[in-house]
Amino acid sequence: MPKVLQIKNLHQTFGRGTVNENPVLRGVNLELNAGDFVTIIGSNGAGKSTLLNSIAGTIPVQKGQIILNDIDISKLTVTKRSKNISRVFQDPKMGTAVRLTVEENLALAMKRGKRRGFHNGVNKRDREFFKTQLAQLNLNLENRLETEIGLLSGGQRQAITLLMATLQRPDLILLDEHTAALDPKTSITVMELTKKLISEQKLTAFMVTHNMEDAIHYGNRLVMLHQGRVALDLVGPEKQSLTVSKLMDLFQKQVGSKLEDDAMLLR
Repeated sequence: MPKVLQIKNLHQTFGRGTVNENPVLRGVNLELNAGDFVTIIGSNGAGKSTLLNSIAGTIPVQKGQIILNDIDISKLTVTKRSKNISRVFQDPKMGTAVRLTVEENLALAMKRGKRRGFHNGVNKRDREFFKTQLAQLNLNLENRLETEIGLLSGGQRQAITLLMATLQRPDLILLDEHTAALDPKTSITVMELTKKLISEQKLTAFMVTHNMEDAIHYGNRLVMLHQGRVALDLVGPEKQSLTVSKLMDLFQKQVGSKLEDDAMLLR
C-alpha cells in the first residue's frame, strides 16, 4: 500500500528558550496509507491542532519531517502545499469568500493550484458541472448558484466547503473539527456527507475531532494523542469493535491515568 503521508520524529515547541517553553509535539511518528480516513482525538493540549497546522504549513516544522507522496514538504509554504492538500476549518466562514456567489466560490476551488481569476466569468459548462455536484448534497443548493454564500446557513456553507475541498481531488484532506460549530442535526448531515465524499473519491483524510463517538464511528483508523505523543493507534477489527468505554479503558492502560477532558466526555 503506497504511503501518502509520513510524519517522522516531529517536534514542535512553543516559546523556546523562555520561561514559558511548552513542548507540544514530542517526536510524533505517523504514516497514512492511500485511502486512509484517520480520526485524531486527544485532550486539550494534546497537540491535535499543532499536528494539523504542521501538516498544513501554518506552523513551521522545528524538528522532523513531513513527507507527502515521497516528497519532503517540511519547508514548503502553505500556498505551495495547498496544491496537494485541502483543508476544511471549524468555522464555516473560513472556507468560503462571503461576498462571492456559490458558483464563484466553486470556480475558485476549481482553480486550486492554478492561476486564479474571473477573466471569463463562470461559463455554462462549469455551471452545469457545479449544479450536478451540488445536487449530491441534497440541500437544494443547485438552485442557488447565484446566491451570495454569506447568506447561507453554517451547515450549507460547510457542505459547500467540503465540496470545494474535493473538486480537484487532493492528495490529502485535513478536517479541522469541521462540525464543532454546527448544531447536532446539521453536524450529522455534514459528517455523513464527509464520509460519502471520502469513500466515493477514495480520498486520504485526516480528521481532528473532540467528539469521541464521531472518532469511533467514522474512518478506518483512530489515533489518540496525549501530551504530544501518539498514545493509541487503532485500525481494523480493533477500531471496528470500539466503544467509548473501551477506548477510555485502552487509554488508561496505555498512559496509566484516566481521561478527564470534559470537552471529549460530555459530547
